[in-house]
Amino acid sequence: MSKKIQELALHDKDTGSSEIQIALLTEKIEILSKHITKYKKDKHSSVGLLKAVNRRKKLLDYLKRNKIDSYKNVLSKLKLRK
Repeated sequence: MSKKIQELALHDKDTGSSEIQIALLTEKIEILSKHITKYKKDKHSSVGLLKAVNRRKKLLDYLKRNKIDSYKNVLSKLKLRK
């Protein structure tokens, strides 16, 4: 696991919490963004990117509604919003 994921984990074997899912989706989004800038006509990857962004947005909305302190922690650790 990457350093960001280890910082957000609730316990050692945490793989399913919202915080970890957001971190994994953020890594996936970064990789797909780089890929799409190189291969502009790859429509399948751009659809995958949109799905990942929407899934991350839904998870962030969930955290914002239910765990506001965790939401702020995730935003600061992953540097998502300024």
